[in-house]
Amino acid sequence: MSEVKSVGPTVTEDRLLGGRIRLRQPADGYRAAIDPVFLAAAVAAEPHQLVLDVGCGPGAAMLCLAARVPHCRVVGLEMQRDLVRLAGDNAILNAMETRVSVMIGDLLHPPPRLSPGAFDHVMANPPFNERGHAIPSMIPGKADATIESDADLAAWVRFSLAMVRSKGTVTFIHRADRIDALLGQIAGRAGEVVVFPLWAGPGRAASRVLVRARKRITAPARLAPGLVLHEPDGRFTAAAEAVLREGRGLEL
Repeated sequence: MSEVKSVGPTVTEDRLLGGRIRLRQPADGYRAAIDPVFLAAAVAAEPHQLVLDVGCGPGAAMLCLAARVPHCRVVGLEMQRDLVRLAGDNAILNAMETRVSVMIGDLLHPPPRLSPGAFDHVMANPPFNERGHAIPSMIPGKADATIESDADLAAWVRFSLAMVRSKGTVTFIHRADRIDALLGQIAGRAGEVVVFPLWAGPGRAASRVLVRARKRITAPARLAPGLVLHEPDGRFTAAAEAVLREGRGLEL
């Protein structure tokens, strides 16, 4: 994320991927940071494939993926109407409206236009906090993005797997201390699971993990080396900068 520019009383404009992506998002409430950039980098999409972003927010992950993979198409699903509008505006702002689109909907009651098994890949950044285990924010929209609702983690995994085709991939980014819950929901439903830790720094624990799995595949799970985010002085490592500024994909 680079310098923030205000474009109104409620919206700011940020730059992603070294300025290649312009992202307008709420000045208050949930704001996309580095998580959607790393999520997009972990999706094994190829040109001309179709990807679904569940809970796309203002569209950060969608735009980053579309920038990295030419000719792929990305569809976003978002329940907050103001974020749907922003995501659509951001697609136009980045001249990606022919490949990036967004629809309003709740994953518990998805729009009829979403056909199960229609997507080559599904990516998601579910709310990190369980309901009842975090204090809801007073800022409108932030609680919806950060605390699970009736759509808990099990529902996110179930919906993502329903939407992806057989042998397609589902990719999640989540808190490292909830890896057991995430893997528990995937177990028995998908295989070839790869866990990719995002280490906070040298010798420090991972704060985030990327998890990718393939539907109707029985291959064993694998723990990847992961990536160290920060140098001891707090700067991003060269490997992290390659993803965040250069738009490089991750090898999971």
